[in-house]
Amino acid sequence: MLELAILGFLYDAPLHGYVLRKHIAALTGHVRPIAESTLYPAIKRLEKAGLLARTTEPGSVAAPRHVLTLTEEGRRELRRRLTEPAQREITDENLWFTLLAFLRHLDDPSAQAALLRRRLAFLEEPASFFYDGDRPLRAEELDDPFRRGILTIARATSRAELTWLRETLASLEGVGR
Repeated sequence: MLELAILGFLYDAPLHGYVLRKHIAALTGHVRPIAESTLYPAIKRLEKAGLLARTTEPGSVAAPRHVLTLTEEGRRELRRRLTEPAQREITDENLWFTLLAFLRHLDDPSAQAALLRRRLAFLEEPASFFYDGDRPLRAEELDDPFRRGILTIARATSRAELTWLRETLASLEGVGR
């Protein structure tokens, strides 16, 4: 998720490491805060792999600042990751939101639609956080108001996402006609 977010934000424009960290925190920070000790090693790995380039410019007050730019190879890698995400990136809501944040960088509406169809198929599977044996329990079947609340909130979120997915798929599939 972190590498995808780095590639995605740098696809838009070159950024200083500090600004990149703020952007990533805005996208994922409430769930998974990004520490410098995590971000900068990831940047170094991507730079070593030839996906990022670093330039130095004078600082406005003190030390020079490093500007990160996505290389053409980095742009291809982002598009590859968006086209071929692991199933976990489809099913884990936080990873899904990271994918979704940069899906516009895929130029092919059919590739975008393929990804949305995978998410749609996942959401249409009967599921719950709570089960009676193998049978998923619905909110109405629970006496515990807190567990019922979890399922009620999840159902409302899923319904909203399903509506959005279907509308967006219809729009994307209409582009190719």
